Amino acid sequence: MSPIVTRFAPSPTGYLHIGNLRTALFNYLIARKSGGTFILRLDDTDGERSKQEYIDAIQHDLDWLGLGWDRIEQQSLRLERYSDAADRLRADGRFYECFETPTELDLKRKKQLNMGRPPVYDRAALALQDADRVRLKAEREGYWRFLLDQTRIDWDDGILGPLSIDAASVSDPVLIRADGQVLYTLASVVDDMDMGVTHIVRGSDHVTNTATQIQIIAALGGTPPDFAHHSLLTGAQGEALSKRLGTLSLRDLRAQGVTPAALLSLLARLGSSQPVELRLTLDEIADGFDLGQFGAAPTKFDAEDLWPLTRADLQSRPFEAVADEIAALGVPDELAPQFWTVARENITRMDDLGAWWTLCRDGAAPDIAPEDAEFVAEALRLLPPPPYGPDAWKDWTTAVREATGRKGKSLFMPLRKAVTGQAHGPDMAALMPLLQRVPARAQG
Repeated sequence: MSPIVTRFAPSPTGYLHIGNLRTALFNYLIARKSGGTFILRLDDTDGERSKQEYIDAIQHDLDWLGLGWDRIEQQSLRLERYSDAADRLRADGRFYECFETPTELDLKRKKQLNMGRPPVYDRAALALQDADRVRLKAEREGYWRFLLDQTRIDWDDGILGPLSIDAASVSDPVLIRADGQVLYTLASVVDDMDMGVTHIVRGSDHVTNTATQIQIIAALGGTPPDFAHHSLLTGAQGEALSKRLGTLSLRDLRAQGVTPAALLSLLARLGSSQPVELRLTLDEIADGFDLGQFGAAPTKFDAEDLWPLTRADLQSRPFEAVADEIAALGVPDELAPQFWTVARENITRMDDLGAWWTLCRDGAAPDIAPEDAEFVAEALRLLPPPPYGPDAWKDWTTAVREATGRKGKSLFMPLRKAVTGQAHGPDMAALMPLLQRVPARAQG
């Protein structure tokens, strides 16, 4: 069996979003599981919209996630190869020049729809007389279409199963625009053939595109790779994500504090028959990955699902993994390991640590119910100044119980809220030794 070669081919015209990641991850995992090759291929033939800042951002995002590529390719450096392929298609009679303007094409589509026909290009350019072609070329730039064989195109999809598309129901695809830009449909085929790509996973919105590419590959003398089309992501209520993808860029999710393990664990299982579970390494994620477990139905994505996974990821980390970040907060070295042990059970993202250290260092504004005011005032008079030892909470609450007669929740909750300003948080016995300041009501 030949080695598996996959590719991720983003267009550097914007930042990667959650939908891009799904495609990248699936192709990466297939290659990783087989010991194959994963190619990062930049679809940058659109010279106006492709930007170096987006190329840098794509690589940064993949690096952050640990999705390392075996090699990187840029389509803008391969334009001569696409020109050669176009020449071959012309020579074989599979490439023809068209001259309709976008407005003229739109009118044709509307007329066909009004007549109850599918809006398929009518191949009018093939019927042009030489004189008409010369006249039109003098007036405007032509664009080039691939002449489909109007037969059925069949393949066994790795997710959707056996598929069959009637090429007569599809317009001959435009492969080169009037401005000379080579479009994805042709560039991708040439690259996949030249680079030995054996497996392609992409969104189900590419199914028709795949059908036409299978014919183009055959016309250029190649063998189609194995295709698999994953379902498209929707919002939590089934709404289209397309208008929200700007808020679901990987750079924004990273800035919000989502961890790589959370993102990868969710995307590797979402839409499959397997439960979503946190996996801390890519090897663990790859071991359980199986394209056959995924379905065709639209897949609901809710960014809120990333937070329980992020929380679990952070809480699993040993002190050594976060020591630098804790030191950056100003936590003294002698307190840092204990601070992590206490605080990590009460954070959702790493940025939450700052608030807990502020509380330990500066104290908190007490939260005291009016009916507890006298009780808390008396309790705080019984609290000695810091530093506090490991038995400080037990000793203090015992003294308060003996002095006031309170016990249970009516004893512990007002004291917690007086010291931390919160009804929930770390175990107080573990938190007390970290407190650097006496609560305000206990001063004097």
